Amino acid sequence: MVVEGKAANRSSGTAGGAHLGLRRTGWVGLFGALALVAAACGSTSPSKTSSGSTTVPNVTVSSFTLNFSAMAKFKGLEAAGKGLVGVILPDTVSSTRYTEFDAPYLQKAFQMAGYPASDFSIQNAQGSDATELSMAEADITRGAKVLVMDPLDGTVGGEIQAYAASHGVALVSYDRATFAGTKTYYVSFNNFKVGQLIGHGFEACVSAWGVTKPQVWEVDGGENSDPNAISFAQGYNSVIWGTKTTPLTPPKTNSLGYNLVGDQVTLNWDVATAGTNFAQALTAHPNINAVVVANDEMNANVVLDLKAKGVQPKTVPTTGQDATLTGMENILGGYQCGTVYKPIYLEAQDAVALATILRAGKTPPASLVNSTTIDPASSSITEPASLLTPEWVTPTNMEATVIKDGFIQASQLCSAVGQSVCTQYGIS
Repeated sequence: MVVEGKAANRSSGTAGGAHLGLRRTGWVGLFGALALVAAACGSTSPSKTSSGSTTVPNVTVSSFTLNFSAMAKFKGLEAAGKGLVGVILPDTVSSTRYTEFDAPYLQKAFQMAGYPASDFSIQNAQGSDATELSMAEADITRGAKVLVMDPLDGTVGGEIQAYAASHGVALVSYDRATFAGTKTYYVSFNNFKVGQLIGHGFEACVSAWGVTKPQVWEVDGGENSDPNAISFAQGYNSVIWGTKTTPLTPPKTNSLGYNLVGDQVTLNWDVATAGTNFAQALTAHPNINAVVVANDEMNANVVLDLKAKGVQPKTVPTTGQDATLTGMENILGGYQCGTVYKPIYLEAQDAVALATILRAGKTPPASLVNSTTIDPASSSITEPASLLTPEWVTPTNMEATVIKDGFIQASQLCSAVGQSVCTQYGIS
């Protein structure tokens, strides 16, 4: 999927602001049918220009906001840099976020940083490793000096990293880590923290919903291909069971009286498979009365399975992440405890800021590269990282988070769950 970007005015810091009211409708239509392409090359002068200072801006991960104003500080570096920044997103199936939010937010971040359309490219690999690799190779052929890539899996991530390194191209691994090479940076939310939020939210919900003797089933994400999925599970297992081991093997109990019935990894985050697997688990273990699920998309099918068994609201807690519209509906409907919200507008700006610094041949400051991430499969392998803070969303803070940010449209949500439910939680 490729979508043409609008050329930004280098002297203006207001480009792209009009999209905020189109998040869930206009952007879906625009980005769902096309793919975003722009080919390559920027200013070659390293001196100070009228666009601003070539000094690396004094920004931190807390500098980015919904109005994208921090990106204007990077206009000088954009003018001083050379070559294309190529962005490759992974797919449109594992999460709708990539077309609805990542692509438009990334485009806005580039525009606000002074990039014309010729200096950046945003594409989607549509779930194909071969396509993702060929897109990376094509971007480098067109003169890319930095790649921002969300790898479908570790294999293609490593292949792209090796190809980029052999051509002197810096790599920003976006949202999913690539544990290879010495010129690779990672931009994401703190994945272990994401898992911890799921674990704490689950425990709070079990208590609030009065679940006695919880018989727990876990629906893990694609640990076979995605290191983030391992970190998520390590996070919630550390909270609930006191161990980072994943997947877990029953029998297992904790100090709160929980009993682990089973733990199943959903290969490659396949949503349909998650539903099928859980339906089979529920048939084999009808005593399951609490479910830890790694994201909203898989949990949507888990909830359907529970409803098919006649489960009533606020009786079987479930979890998720990604703050999808369906997730919000399930939360307000009493079938999901909460979800982890990761404000993608922060991640997009962070990635573009880091890419712009690298493109200008500068060293990213410690204020931006604020951490390291550790390969879950080998603790000896680390990677410099810029990590953002996720949030746990429940009915009580839904208005102040996903609604306020425009991530979820209140009109759509309230149409689905009923205005009285929205009124009850102050959602408008």
